[in-house]
Amino acid sequence: MAKSMDYIVRATAANAQIRAFAATTRELVEEARRVHNLSPVVSAALGRLLTAGAMMGSMLKGESDLLSLQIRGDGPVKGLTVTADALARVKGSAVEPQVMLPPNALGKLDVGGAVGKGILSVVKDMGLKEPYVGQTELQTGEIAEDLTYYFATSEQVPSAVGLGVLMEKDNTVKQAGGFIIQLMPFAEDEVISVLEEKLKSMDSVTNILNAGNTPEQLLEILLGDLGLEITDTIPATYYCDCSRERVERAIISIGKKDIQEMIDDGKPVEVRCQFCNNKYEFETEDLKHMLDKARA
Repeated sequence: MAKSMDYIVRATAANAQIRAFAATTRELVEEARRVHNLSPVVSAALGRLLTAGAMMGSMLKGESDLLSLQIRGDGPVKGLTVTADALARVKGSAVEPQVMLPPNALGKLDVGGAVGKGILSVVKDMGLKEPYVGQTELQTGEIAEDLTYYFATSEQVPSAVGLGVLMEKDNTVKQAGGFIIQLMPFAEDEVISVLEEKLKSMDSVTNILNAGNTPEQLLEILLGDLGLEITDTIPATYYCDCSRERVERAIISIGKKDIQEMIDDGKPVEVRCQFCNNKYEFETEDLKHMLDKARA
C-alpha cells in the first residue's frame, strides 16, 4: 500500500487545560469504501466512525490496547463496527453497506436517517481481565454528537467532537477528517467560554479541509487564541490484521460438532473477513486437522 497521507495531530492548549486531536482521513475512508463497495451515505457514516476510532485509538496508552466502537441502530444500515489500535490503525464494516437514502433537510447525506435510534458501545481492551465497556443511547445517529454525549456521560470528560466525510460526484471520498477537543477537570470558566464561542462560529470539518486546511490549521482555527501547542503527529491507516492462522483459530473455537458437520458436508469452506473481504478457503483435509485440535 502507498504511504498514507492520513494523519492525526495531538495537541494541548490553555496551559494543558484542553487536549485536542485533529485528523485527516480521506485515504483510509476511501479504502473502506472501496473494500466494502459502500454507498455514499454508508461511506459517510462508517467514515465518520473510522475517523473517530483512529483518534480515540491514539488516546490508548498501551501498544497492545484495542478499542472497538459499535453502533446498533434501527435505521436501514442496522449497524457499524470499527476497531482501532494505539497506532491509529483502523478497520471497520457496516451490516448493510449499500443503503441508499435521499438527502436530509439540509441537503446533506442523511447519516442520522441511515443509523436511526439505538446504542453506541465503546469497548476498550487494555489487557485486563475484563475489557472496559461504555454504552450510551444514540442522540442523533449523526455520530459526532453521539460521541460527544458518550464522552460526557460515560467517561465524564466534557468534549466536542466534529466529524465529516465529503463525497465526490463519482461517489469516491473527496475529504474526510475530524477533531476531538476535551476539557481537563481544572479548565477555567473563561477558557470554556472562549472555546464554546469558537465551536459555535466554526465552519464544518469538511468545508475547512476542502478549503485546503490541514489538521494543524483546523486546530489553529479552534484553539489558536488559547495558546495551541502541537505535541506530535502520527499516521492513520486502514489496516486489517486478519490471517489464515487467525481464521483457523476461529473455526477451531466453534467446537468439534460444527466442524464435523462441515466435514460431512464434503465441500470446501470459504470464510470471508468482515473488515477487508479477504477470502480464506479450507479443504476437507484442513478441516480434519482442525477437528483434532478442537474441544468437544
